[in-house]
Amino acid sequence: MSGIVSRLLPNVPPVFSAARPSDAAPIAALHAASFQRGWDEDEVRRLLADSAVTAHRAMIRRRIIGFVISRIAADEAEILSVAIAPARRGHGLSWPMLEFHLRSLAGRGTHAVFLEVDERNTPARRLYSRGGFYEVGRRHSYYGGNATALVLRRDLV
Repeated sequence: MSGIVSRLLPNVPPVFSAARPSDAAPIAALHAASFQRGWDEDEVRRLLADSAVTAHRAMIRRRIIGFVISRIAADEAEILSVAIAPARRGHGLSWPMLEFHLRSLAGRGTHAVFLEVDERNTPARRLYSRGGFYEVGRRHSYYGGNATALVLRRDLV
């Protein structure tokens, strides 16, 4: 049925906007579908209500299909999480969403953005490389076992 609906309806581009605490349930569900240890709805709600946190969502037809969340401290930010709905991955949505988020951070006076990414996560590493992030460190056994996190940085000014 969903295949028929998607063929009948035009391909609608995502709309990027600020995420709100009322978005906690769909963001928590998307986070749980994307990561081994998902955030629960209360964790997400607290993050989205925090004045030091900037979060954006990607929506198609009033449905959240992606998000990015950062915490700002002074003139730096740390991206805490980025996710795209599994059914929407590989369709070029991550880069425009991340770019929208980075422009917002720059507009708030953020000079540098950091994040950690599992060195085995090739799609995420490609995204961050495309976005101008570069490696500044490594955290061995960060994700448990033998997984190493790459610490990446992007300068916004």
